[in-house]
Amino acid sequence: MSLVTLAEVLQPAFKEGYAVAGLVALGWEDMRAFVAAAEAEQCPVILQAGPGCRAHTPLPVLGTMFRHLAESAGVPVVAHLDHGYSLAECRQAIECGFTSVMFDGSRLPLNQNIDETAAIAELAHAAEISCEGEIGFVGYAGGEGSAGTDPKEAARFASETGVDAMAISVGNTHLQETRMSVGLDVARIRAIEVVTKVPLVIHGGSGVPVDQRIFLSRHSNICKFNIGTELRMVFGKALREAVNHDIDRFDRIAILRDTHEPLVAATRNILRTFKAPCG
Repeated sequence: MSLVTLAEVLQPAFKEGYAVAGLVALGWEDMRAFVAAAEAEQCPVILQAGPGCRAHTPLPVLGTMFRHLAESAGVPVVAHLDHGYSLAECRQAIECGFTSVMFDGSRLPLNQNIDETAAIAELAHAAEISCEGEIGFVGYAGGEGSAGTDPKEAARFASETGVDAMAISVGNTHLQETRMSVGLDVARIRAIEVVTKVPLVIHGGSGVPVDQRIFLSRHSNICKFNIGTELRMVFGKALREAVNHDIDRFDRIAILRDTHEPLVAATRNILRTFKAPCG
């Protein structure tokens, strides 16, 4: 296996009752660890380049890095643009070799979100890659509040855009550093499932209790959980420990090498919660 589209990993998950992790990468060290963890667990993985990553590293470089890792991997790997905010940005990602683009029109009026998402989905499908869209707004911890997904709007969005995956707002929050006390709104998820037949996506998956991740992976149409903050915290802790371990060490390659195993181990733990159950 190697480089695949989002639809190629989510459709089996949708049919067989499991989920795939969308792991938000910031640089070479974490994306390499994510693929190593997926290979160790023998499961697919989605490498995601979000806005913060793209502000640090140009899309053409990220596309090459993702593709290099995918093409040498023994498991399916998706090269995914996370939170693209324009047709131009999504088109550039397609030209740079990404196999999936996510257009975030969640702040737009419904009709505009549908129209722009549909245009990007058409562009992606013409290039034989996948498109994810978002209906309802997922807020940010300590920042913008969320606007929950309306099931009727979700039904229209899924039907009229032709997206391969649909991100929804059901109590999830971006950049959350601790687990939610009450978890996601399962009643709202069930209402969305009744009126749509598209794989669902949870952004801000770091805040979702692990038991609920496992349950929803097995018993809902949620086929993709995005995980970023949780793994950034692991990387940051490992990096601080590596620096403090030898204050005279200055070679950043040697320092960063010490982050690999802790990040692989943490990623493997996350991947196990989403995998198809054995037997």
